[in-house]
Amino acid sequence: MSVRRQLFWTLTAFIAAMAAAFVLVTLFVVKPTIEHIPFADRSREIKEITKVIVDHYEQGETLDGIQLKLESMPSLGRPDSSVILMTPKKRTLFAKGDASQERIKRLGIQKRIEFKDETIAVLYYSDPEAANLAIIQTGIGSSVTVLLLICSAILVLSSLVAAYWLAKRLTRPLSEIIPVIDRLRKGDLTAEAPVYSDNEYGKIAKSLNAMTRQLVQAEEVRRNLVADVAHELRTPITIVRGKLDLIQQEGRLIEPVNMLPIQDELIRLTRLVDDLHQLSLAEASKLQLNLKATDLPALLRRVIERFEQDAEDKNISISFTAEPSLPQVRIDQHRMIQVFINIIGNAFRYTAVGGTVSITVKAPVSNDSHFIQIEIADTGQGIAPDHIPHVFNRFYRTDEARSRNNGGMGLGLAIAKEYVASHQGMIDVHSVLGVGSAFTIKLPIGHTE
Repeated sequence: MSVRRQLFWTLTAFIAAMAAAFVLVTLFVVKPTIEHIPFADRSREIKEITKVIVDHYEQGETLDGIQLKLESMPSLGRPDSSVILMTPKKRTLFAKGDASQERIKRLGIQKRIEFKDETIAVLYYSDPEAANLAIIQTGIGSSVTVLLLICSAILVLSSLVAAYWLAKRLTRPLSEIIPVIDRLRKGDLTAEAPVYSDNEYGKIAKSLNAMTRQLVQAEEVRRNLVADVAHELRTPITIVRGKLDLIQQEGRLIEPVNMLPIQDELIRLTRLVDDLHQLSLAEASKLQLNLKATDLPALLRRVIERFEQDAEDKNISISFTAEPSLPQVRIDQHRMIQVFINIIGNAFRYTAVGGTVSITVKAPVSNDSHFIQIEIADTGQGIAPDHIPHVFNRFYRTDEARSRNNGGMGLGLAIAKEYVASHQGMIDVHSVLGVGSAFTIKLPIGHTE
């Protein structure tokens, strides 16, 4: 059963139960109250007749002879009254008056006559005034009952219409989301759920649309990854195959120097596979970290020493600044060295002759009191604004041709981002085209494994 039907029938059952309870409670309270209102008091007349009957029964006489005694009474109730005396088994013993027995029984006052806790007869007493008041009493009770039933029926019907409209309105967004989910299940990633409001349904639709966009991005990344890996592998494999084919065709001994190009390509392949493996481990949060308390400025100085020769060859100046009394951080030194090498290496690669690369280590500030900040800035060509959101993607290059010529595979920044994230840190980039770029790394002071 659909949610709409379940909601409708649940509301229907609730409304019907409440209406029935309302009617029953009202009848239980109103009807006895009406019946006990003393519209006509005939207790004196009934008491006189009852006394005659009981006295007759006490004398050992049967009630079959009560008719003569009742007829001999000088006044049997009021002059216009009607009386019926019956046995407990509904046999008539005495009847008086012009009214029919059916009318007397329906509108008259009923009195059970008892002797020694035994019912010996049933008396019905009626007169025009008492009958008219009984009609009023019965009419009020019947009118209340009918009015309650009619009002309850109208209330139930109108409530059912409202329940159907409410169930349809509440489940409409859900009924429109289900086909979208079915389309996603069948692989249609263009499906998008409509958003009508900011309530829970609206939040579900927004979350579903966000998930769809993430699936589209993930599918695009997967396709790009396959294409990029195939492209990266094709070049070294082609070179190795060409060299081997040439060696086979020449049919002579291979000089060691001729094996160097093949070895270089195999090293390139090995590095590519190893980088992809490390990147996949980091993305899956399965990267093993050997955390040690580290003096970050000292570590950066060792990394900078590796680039001093490159800086001298390209006439690029290096500046390093570290604020005093910096706290130590717990990091995996091998992983973070690779991060710094990747970023500083890119800074040197894209900085022209005579440029500057600056590395600055800053103490925690008030809004980032638990993070040490490392900034690596250069005066290179900068990154275009449309490239900045993608610089940390795998195999992404801002200048494809030059990156390949310089040996880059487009994995350095992706690995740097995941390594920093595995330390519970953050990395960001700010760049102005034609002015330079600045990468900012934040590492937590109290990071533990």
